[in-house]
Amino acid sequence: MGIKDQFQDKAQELADRAKQAAGKGRDAKDEASQRATQGRESAQDAKERAERELRERTGRDS
Repeated sequence: MGIKDQFQDKAQELADRAKQAAGKGRDAKDEASQRATQGRESAQDAKERAERELRERTGRDS
């Protein structure tokens, strides 16, 4: 194996690593986005539950 081949192999290895790292970054962004969406949905559910309980309580007091 010549020096040129060694450099080409190393360049290919580094390119493959870069692609893998880029893929992991995308996965992390997707996961963060998904968690944020779940957090918003949980907050919305809690708000709706609190409003429903308030309506129930004020309806009983009247």
